Amino acid sequence: MDDVMDSFRRDGYTYLGKASSLEDLRHLSGKQFICDLHVPELLVFPPKTDLHSHFLYTAGHIILQDKASCLPAYLLSPPVGSHVIDACAAPGNKTSHLAAILKNKGKLYAFDLDMKRVVTMSTLLLRAGVTCHELANQDFLKTDPNNPKYRNVKHILLDPSCSGSGIVSRLNQLTDDKASSSSERLQALSGFQRKALSHALCFPTVERVVYSTCSVHTEENEDVVRDALKEHGDQFRLVNLLPEWPHRGLETFPTGSYCLRASCKTTLTNGFFVALFERKSVESKNYKRSCSEETNIKLTSPRKCTIKLKKRLKRNTVNPVKQSCNEGIDTKSPSAKSCILKLKKKKRRKQNPIVHVKKE
Repeated sequence: MDDVMDSFRRDGYTYLGKASSLEDLRHLSGKQFICDLHVPELLVFPPKTDLHSHFLYTAGHIILQDKASCLPAYLLSPPVGSHVIDACAAPGNKTSHLAAILKNKGKLYAFDLDMKRVVTMSTLLLRAGVTCHELANQDFLKTDPNNPKYRNVKHILLDPSCSGSGIVSRLNQLTDDKASSSSERLQALSGFQRKALSHALCFPTVERVVYSTCSVHTEENEDVVRDALKEHGDQFRLVNLLPEWPHRGLETFPTGSYCLRASCKTTLTNGFFVALFERKSVESKNYKRSCSEETNIKLTSPRKCTIKLKKRLKRNTVNPVKQSCNEGIDTKSPSAKSCILKLKKKKRRKQNPIVHVKKE
């Protein structure tokens, strides 16, 4: 991280330290950057910052990504060495984030039905040095939860196909295109989302499931979560995510506000939605442990459009990560959100940190 920050300083950028409020992020201008107040290891740049021609990007050391889309892997927070499923994984940004959290240990099962997207994901993960993954070009819904292969899976990330109505660069297009938000299309999408979420919650050993979308529609967000709780509420509960996060889920059901929403206006990001399901037996286990140890456990919070630093994954080659990142936020857009870079810390002295600037 220090090497990356020094590189930006040499290029004339001014580092302002750690932000204390969203206002600090909102007032960034020129060639300034700052550490995000919510998520450690995220560097925030002003809205119109264009890093596409920066050598850190062209050399593959950074991947452009919106901050909101970093929340699912961050909030799932699987322990190092865990077995994790990324149910709708391509093109692989969240998958690479999960691999970094796992420190490239354990097993990461990544599913996607589209072969072309699987090939793209394979290339991205290879260049990122990810070795703990197992790609599957198959429908997650047809995966047997009782397959012994997945008996150690305790964490699942589900970011299914959605309307994409929260992506800032597409808002005008979506607003003008009535078909994009038609009741028929939303009904079809939410139907698939319900099935996928219910399937994820059926894995017998799973303890935590993150459900996320880049949609602003209640039909794809709170309604899907509400129905999942009706079906699986005897075994799972919602986790009250980041209580200090300013934009909450809609209170269309009793614990709707436990979910997170994100938007250009309130969090300076793309529109996004995240919910975290936790098995009730795990909640009880954690409670007993916290009482016996007399410790307080609290969730770390998320952050703003930024740059996230991750520990560099072990790799067999020194091939840098290169990615077009052609989905998601447009860093040239005048929208009130920052380019976000997710940086990996050095794992070896001779390796340079990788900056992930995600962008979905």
